[in-house]
Amino acid sequence: MITYDSNLKIFYSSLINDEGYFSGFSTRELQDGRKIENILNFFHSNGINFKKLVFLEQIHSTNISIYSSKTSDNVEKIVETDGVITSEKNIILTARTGDCCPLVFVDKNNGVIGVSHQGWRGSVKRMAQKMVGKMIGCGAKEESIKVAIGPTIGECCYDIDEDRYYEFLEEFDGYSKKIFHHRGGKIHLNLTLLNYLLLLESGISKKNIDYFPFCTKCDKARFFSFRRTNKKENFGEMFSFVIKSV
Repeated sequence: MITYDSNLKIFYSSLINDEGYFSGFSTRELQDGRKIENILNFFHSNGINFKKLVFLEQIHSTNISIYSSKTSDNVEKIVETDGVITSEKNIILTARTGDCCPLVFVDKNNGVIGVSHQGWRGSVKRMAQKMVGKMIGCGAKEESIKVAIGPTIGECCYDIDEDRYYEFLEEFDGYSKKIFHHRGGKIHLNLTLLNYLLLLESGISKKNIDYFPFCTKCDKARFFSFRRTNKKENFGEMFSFVIKSV
């Protein structure tokens, strides 16, 4: 279940958060996630101890890094990467989104965590499934992986052009009746549902997937939205994160 914490001003999944694992999806009350100082301020001001904060350059790829700490710096950037996985304790893995789909992964039985960013490019290239595969390569088991799908632009607001439609249709023809809807002469894509279906296809159980019920573009009070600001340079982004302490 996705729940809002009014004190921390984040949404989080009850499937993931417990005494050993902490994750969440920020709201615009925590300011622009593109500014690392805002992310650091969230953890410092709430007394959350960590060894290092890892953030991604994010280039709309399906590149995934397996992270191990090699420096004493408390912040580390991974270039040209849209997903990151680690088995280390006290490492905050983060991704930033402003309409794209963020995913948080944990396997508590085997101590593997991950986070990824997937817009339409990552989704059409099955980034969610690549993350599951990489986690299994790090010792996770598909039956114990739990995933939270975070704040994403909704089908209501995500219309796509014909070129993009046919690109998705070629890859996901079997899902076409579920993920596409035609209204007002436009084609709308349900990005959250697509990533949910990809996770199911990769072997993740329904009971192990939480998904976010709101649209980032519609909910101006709580979320930044790239589309709502008409793609202007002053748009903000939310940050998604996961850390394990056990």
